[in-house]
Amino acid sequence: MRLNKYLASAGIASRRKCDDLITAGRIKVNGKIVSELGSRIDETADEIRYDDRIIRFEKQYKYILLNKPTGYVSTVKDEFRRPTVVDLVPLEDRVFPVGRLDYDTSGLLLLTNDGQLTNLLLHPKYKVEKIYHVLLDKLIKPVARYHLEQGIELEGQRTGPCKIEQIRVIDNCSLLEVRIREGRNRQIRKMFDAYGYRVESLDRIGFGPITLSGLRRGEWRPLTRFEIEKLKEYMSRYDQD
Repeated sequence: MRLNKYLASAGIASRRKCDDLITAGRIKVNGKIVSELGSRIDETADEIRYDDRIIRFEKQYKYILLNKPTGYVSTVKDEFRRPTVVDLVPLEDRVFPVGRLDYDTSGLLLLTNDGQLTNLLLHPKYKVEKIYHVLLDKLIKPVARYHLEQGIELEGQRTGPCKIEQIRVIDNCSLLEVRIREGRNRQIRKMFDAYGYRVESLDRIGFGPITLSGLRRGEWRPLTRFEIEKLKEYMSRYDQD
């Protein structure tokens, strides 16, 4: 197994970040620093250390579905001591959020210790669909909706196509369903802001084949076996060595 895959599967970080740890000389295999990318190890026999801490391959993965409230950061720890999504999921096994939802964004967030699946779900080339409910501060104009769906120039880079459907009108404001396959920082808010709309609330309701399935805000539960199989089947076409 590749060393970066082993580290990612153990929940250390994404493969890309694990590559950085390897090149920085922070990983040892059988007592020796390994800094060459692409190195392979025997996961059943070799001893792997990260900053002299033994890393063991997680064989029993945890898959958690959380309905994130606003006011929580999507990290394990926060330098400003704000509450984190991990605080809402009191498990003995360490789990990590799959990507991020902003502090002021609510909704579906997956947490797991399956680093390989996390890497697939977050890699930009795989374009996993995310579905959001977006409440604007006013009615959206058809021309703005058209341009946003086609893709716009945002911070020097063009956004990909998306789908926007108006669900209903609330107090002369548009409640929209937005489907995107990107995950740039605060992308949806910035997209609508570019056309003069303020996002009043943003709630993610879908991630790939997974939906909130009736979870109340702040509640969490393990994914069912069927959901795990659906998620892995969804990503199976992107399986890596």
